Amino acid sequence: MTETGLIHVYYGDGKGKTTCGMGLCCRAAGAGLRVLVFQFMKDGRGNERQFLEKDPNIVFAGNRRSVCFSFQMSGPQKEEERAYYRKMAAAIRERLRQEPFDVLFLDEALYAVSCGLLEESVLTDLLDNRPERLEVILTGGTLPEAIRERADYLSRISKEKHPYDRGIGARNGIEF
Repeated sequence: MTETGLIHVYYGDGKGKTTCGMGLCCRAAGAGLRVLVFQFMKDGRGNERQFLEKDPNIVFAGNRRSVCFSFQMSGPQKEEERAYYRKMAAAIRERLRQEPFDVLFLDEALYAVSCGLLEESVLTDLLDNRPERLEVILTGGTLPEAIRERADYLSRISKEKHPYDRGIGARNGIEF
């Protein structure tokens, strides 16, 4: 691995952003690198998590929380989520100081920023003050300019066609 960790961003309205990030985590773990994963806006029931938790090189941070879409949250629920994400960012920062991780995957961090549940400054501070060799993966729908400026890899994944548009819901093992 290089001496300087790089920042990977997968963003857009297309399917596959988390899948790309998880694939990179698998590649890193297969090479013996230690990976720390935190998933914003997800309750921990995704099948990729069930599988990857079995790998000793991949560690998932945080509690499994039940979540709903941000537009379904009341004001107090949004504030509770904001407080939780601030707390988790601090815990991740501390864990990175105490343990040797090579890769950090912040799944849906950009979505959490765009819907106001994670302050952009908390995310940029985490990026700017990470260990020098730490590789970081971010996913989400929109791309704040501050993240664009910091990114080394930018991959926009755009939807051209999706079964949901025809009324086909998420399928176990494929979309979650």
